[in-house]
Amino acid sequence: MGTGRGGAVGRWVSGGRADVWLAAGSAAVAAVLGLFVEDGRPPDAAGWALLLSAQVPLVWRRRHPMAALLAVVSCVAPYHALDYTHSAAVPVGMIALYTVAVTGGARRTLLTGTAVVGIMLVVNALVSPHQLAEVLRISGWIVSVLLFGGYTRVHREMAAAALDRAERAERTREEEARRRVAEERLRIARDLHDLLAHSITLIGVQTSVAAHVLAADPGRLDRAAVAKALDDIAGTCRSARGELRTTLEVLRDPGAPETRGPLPGLHGLPGLADTARAAGASVALTVRHGEVPPAIGAAAYRIVQEALTNAVRHGGRDGLDVRVSVHDDGGALRVTVTDDGAGAGSGAPGFGLVGMRERARSVGGTLEAGPRPGEGFEVTAVLPMGENR
Repeated sequence: MGTGRGGAVGRWVSGGRADVWLAAGSAAVAAVLGLFVEDGRPPDAAGWALLLSAQVPLVWRRRHPMAALLAVVSCVAPYHALDYTHSAAVPVGMIALYTVAVTGGARRTLLTGTAVVGIMLVVNALVSPHQLAEVLRISGWIVSVLLFGGYTRVHREMAAAALDRAERAERTREEEARRRVAEERLRIARDLHDLLAHSITLIGVQTSVAAHVLAADPGRLDRAAVAKALDDIAGTCRSARGELRTTLEVLRDPGAPETRGPLPGLHGLPGLADTARAAGASVALTVRHGEVPPAIGAAAYRIVQEALTNAVRHGGRDGLDVRVSVHDDGGALRVTVTDDGAGAGSGAPGFGLVGMRERARSVGGTLEAGPRPGEGFEVTAVLPMGENR
């Protein structure tokens, strides 16, 4: 706010300095006209006092336009009434009238012009009725100056409004850009979480399987089981590395064409189920659906992926039973993942449930997750397809 006050003071000082020069210039013009133009008697000491005094109010014309006009009229009116050189007093009067018109509204301009012209006509009728034609000519100039001032004011207001609209549009664009950046950061965070959490969980489980096989009976080592566990670990690492690489390529060059390939979808659910089975869970997968938009399929895939990851991580026992159901439900895709383990709430809090809810909301859906009666955990998502087809 201090900067704003400083700027206003600076503009006022600059405008006041300009008005001082304007008053000095107007006084010089009035002096030249008073000396060399003969449309009245030459000013004497009183005439020069009135003429030069009329220039002084121009110094505060910006701050107090009506007061400046009244002060000018109080000097100019007796100057004209005494029949001094009339042209010499015209510039200062026109400047004062223009200031009133350019700083006020149309109503004030109209009332001011009517009052000034009316006073001129009355004074002329009482003092010098033979100069009616000259008074009418001056009245025309007064009307012209007031119209020009009003036009300038309207033009300035329109320019200020256009500038304000442009500034608001720029702010809107900046806010939209910030919103898009935030959404993209959130999407990337969800992708990385889904990818890394799923892969690391499976690697941990598969490593535990390999360690268990090695330690169970060293004398009768099941090489095939160890080899399978290690192959599963290698496959999970390759898959995670591929997805992570494409995600990082997008981050390094946001302007590059999309290179991540098609979005994961419902066709990938059997692979998720197989991966969970390799980690020791018993997975029953039921998928019944018609045409599903890509965005809905991708959201369903990620929700099932995270739900299976949580089930394997927090199940708490071997032989975990997981049931995955994906089917049409009155214009929406219903995704249900249930298990009979200890439940996701048994571990440290993380971002999995938050990410699943955000996945559902991103396509206009809802997600509920919580413990089942007795034991186990259930995740249910309803993803509407009507607006995404």
